[in-house]
Amino acid sequence: MPLELVRPTTAVHASFLAAMAEFRDEGRGTPDDRSQIGRDLRDPGIGELADPGVFAAYVARVNADALPESPRPRGFVPSTTFWLVDGGEYLGRIQVRHRLTEWLRDVGGHIGYDVRESARRRGHASLMLRQVLPHARRLGVDPALVTCDEDNIGSRKVIESVGGVLEDVRDGKRRYWLPTA
Repeated sequence: MPLELVRPTTAVHASFLAAMAEFRDEGRGTPDDRSQIGRDLRDPGIGELADPGVFAAYVARVNADALPESPRPRGFVPSTTFWLVDGGEYLGRIQVRHRLTEWLRDVGGHIGYDVRESARRRGHASLMLRQVLPHARRLGVDPALVTCDEDNIGSRKVIESVGGVLEDVRDGKRRYWLPTA
């Protein structure tokens, strides 16, 4: 089965847990980690996600977050998440935020992505970013703001390879605009 972007699914439970362990082992999930993976490692937490029922509820919540009426923390916007899978293997995630808040405009952008450590440097992030652009366009996002840490050379190359145009650097974040059409 080829690589594909899918909506979050319980079918990749075991490999999702393994990926989250990889993220935790590289230092993600600390109190100052404001990424989606950081939040997931803290709440519900990787230990709780091992329970199939908790994981199913988590998957349902992530999918429901695309709906404007879904409850979410203050300051969060609707977002659509896709997971990159290879057969039954979870490789990474990409999230399209439907609109920008002031914080997202400065730091987070419309699109965020992560690839598990064991699957990096194989073009997966570029593939996810390219494949999610039409979805962003259908949401009315054009162009999309994509950011990365100034010292994240890999992410910089991904964004630029897909057509990102650097606007500026703010507080250590490179801010790129990427056409979605």
